[in-house]
Amino acid sequence: MNKSIYSKLAVTNIKNNRKTYAPYILTAVLTVMMYYIMDALARNKSVGAGPLRACLNYALGVIIVFAVIFLFYTNSFLIKRRKKEIGVYNILGMGKRHIAKMLAVESFITAAASIVTGLASSIIFSRLMYLMLLKLLHYNVNMTFEISPVSVLRTIAFFAAIFALTLLYNLMQIHLANPVELLRGGNQGEKEPKTKILMTIFGVATIGVGYYIAITTESPLQALMLFFVAVICVILGTYALFTAGSIALLKALRKKKSFYYKTKHFTSVSGMIYRMKQNAVGLANICILSTMVLVMISTTVSLYAGMDDIMNTRFPEQFKVTNYAASAEGMEKIDRIIEEETEKAGATIKDEVSYRSGEMNAVLTGDKVKLKEGGSYDMSDMVELSVIPLEDYNKYEKADVSLKDDEILVYMTGRTYGKESIQIGSRQFKVAKELKDMVLEKKNKSNVMEHLFIVVPSLKHAEDITNEAYGDSEMDEAWTQKMGNIRYTVRIDFDGNGKKELSAMEAMGDRIVSEAAPSFCESREMSIESFYLLYGGLLFIGIYLGLMFLMATVLIIYYKQISEGFDDKERYQIMQKVGMSKKEVKRSIRSQVLTVFFLPLAVAIIHIAVAFKVITRMLETLNFVNVPLFLTCTIITVVVFAIFYAIVFAITAREYYKIVS
Repeated sequence: MNKSIYSKLAVTNIKNNRKTYAPYILTAVLTVMMYYIMDALARNKSVGAGPLRACLNYALGVIIVFAVIFLFYTNSFLIKRRKKEIGVYNILGMGKRHIAKMLAVESFITAAASIVTGLASSIIFSRLMYLMLLKLLHYNVNMTFEISPVSVLRTIAFFAAIFALTLLYNLMQIHLANPVELLRGGNQGEKEPKTKILMTIFGVATIGVGYYIAITTESPLQALMLFFVAVICVILGTYALFTAGSIALLKALRKKKSFYYKTKHFTSVSGMIYRMKQNAVGLANICILSTMVLVMISTTVSLYAGMDDIMNTRFPEQFKVTNYAASAEGMEKIDRIIEEETEKAGATIKDEVSYRSGEMNAVLTGDKVKLKEGGSYDMSDMVELSVIPLEDYNKYEKADVSLKDDEILVYMTGRTYGKESIQIGSRQFKVAKELKDMVLEKKNKSNVMEHLFIVVPSLKHAEDITNEAYGDSEMDEAWTQKMGNIRYTVRIDFDGNGKKELSAMEAMGDRIVSEAAPSFCESREMSIESFYLLYGGLLFIGIYLGLMFLMATVLIIYYKQISEGFDDKERYQIMQKVGMSKKEVKRSIRSQVLTVFFLPLAVAIIHIAVAFKVITRMLETLNFVNVPLFLTCTIITVVVFAIFYAIVFAITAREYYKIVS
C-alpha cells in the first residue's frame, strides 16, 4: 500500500471526527501549556528555595499526574467512537497492520500539533502568568522572567511519552478485538447491569466515614491529619455510589409504577439503567473534579483575602523577642537595646510586656501533664505549656498575688481546666485559682494547639519543671540545651506602624540577634512579605489548578454529551417510528440529560457543605480563623461555578440535541 495514503487517511479521519478530535487537541494544547509554564516557574533560579518553590513543585507534580490520567481518559472516548469506523476499514480489506500505521500517523499529527502549539502558546502566555504571580505576591520580589530550554525539552519528552503510550493502548484495543466487536464498538455494554448490593453498602459506608470525620473533627491538628483520610473515603464512596448505588436507585424507581410509567420517565430511566455502568465513572469524575475546583479556589481566595486577619492572629503584637538563656545580663542588654533603638528612630512604645518562662510541648490528660511525649495519646491532648514565675506574672499583670510552695495558677486559652489539682511531670500542685483571662494571650478556641499557662511560686519551680521536660532527651544535645533553658520574652506594640517603627524594629532585631545571642526576633511588619510570598503562591496555584480541573470537567461533560448523543440517536429514532411524538422525545431527552449531568454538581455541593467545618479547622493551622469570610468565598465560588457549569451544559446539550434529532 502507498505510504502517502496513510497520511491522507489520517488527515481525513481527523477532519471527519473533528467534533471529538478538536476538543481533545485543544485540551492537550492547554495541558502542555500549563505543564511548561509551571515547570519553567519552578525552575526559575530567582524563585529561591523557600515556600514558593515548594508550592510550585507541588503544583507541577499534580499537573504531571493529571496529564497522564486525563489524556488517557479522554483518549478512551476517542477510541470508543472510532471502533465502528475502524471495523469498517477492517471489513473492507484493510489489515490490522495497515490500520495500525494509519493510527500511528493520526497520533503523530495529534501529538505534533498539541506539543508545538502548546509550547508556542506557553512561551507567549508564560510572561502573563509570571506577571500575575508577581502581582499576587504583592511585594517586589526579586524574580526575573526567563525562557527555560530545559523545561522545553522536558515538556516535549513528557508529552511525547504520553502520546506514545496512548497509541500503544489504541493499537492493543484494535489488535485484541475482532471486526464484529469493532463494528459494535459504541453499542457494547447494553446488557442490563446487576444490582451490586455490596458495592452500594461500601459506598454508603465510606462516604459515611468521610462525612463523620468531617463533622466531628474539632482539633486543627486532627483536621490536618484526618482530612486526607476523609477525602479518600469520600472519593471511594462517590465512585461506588455512582457505579452501584445509582443503578440500585434507578431500579427502585423502575419498580415504582406511578413514577416509571410516564413517557418522560420511562425512556430516560430505562436508558440510564442500561448504560449507567459506563456513565457512572464519568459522572463520578465530574463530581470529584467539581469538588476539587470548589475547594481549591474557595480556600486559596479566602487565605489571600484574609491576610490582615492572618497576620493579626499569627503576630498578636508588632515585635517579639525571645532570648533562650534568660540571664540577668542578657535581659538587661535586650532592654537597653530596645530603649536605645526606639529613641534613635523616634518611635514610641505603646505597650510592652516582658517575662521569663519555660516552654515545652506536653500531653494533658485529665489532671496530669505528661512532660515527655511517648506512648499512645490523642492529638487533641497535646498542649503548648508555658511555666511562668509568680514574680513575672505580678509584674506584667500589675497584680499582687501570693502562692504557697505547692500552689499554682492555671490558664487555658481554648477551654476551662476545671480541676482542683494538677500533676506536672513528677510534681503535684493545688490549683489556687483558674484565671479567666491573661495579658499574654486571649481566649481563643481556634488555636492549632491548646495553650496551657502555669504560674508557679518561683523561678526555681519553673527551672525544675523545664529540666525534667528536657532531661535525658534523645534529641540533639545543642538543641536540648537551648530549648531547656528558661527564656526571656519581650512583646512590644508601637504607637503606629510607619517607617519610624519599622526602622526601630529592624535595628532592634539586628542588634539583639548579634549582641544578645541566642535570641530570635519576629515582627508583623517585617514578616508580611514572606506571608504574601506563601499565600500569594497558594492563590496562584489554587487558581491555576482550579482552571485545569475546570477544563477537565468541561471536556468530560462535552464528551459525555456527544457519546450519549450517538448512543441515543438510534433508540429515539425507533421510538418515533413506534409512535412517540417529537415533543415527547425532546421531553424525555431533557429529563435524562438534566438528571444525569446535574447530579454530579449537586453531590459536589453536598461534599463541600459537609466538609466546610473540617476545612475551617484545617485552615486554622495556617492562622486563618475568619469563618464568615471563608463562608462568603465558598458561597460565591459555588454560585459562579454553578452558573459556569450550567452555561457549559447548555452549550454541550445543544450538540446532543443536534445528534439525536
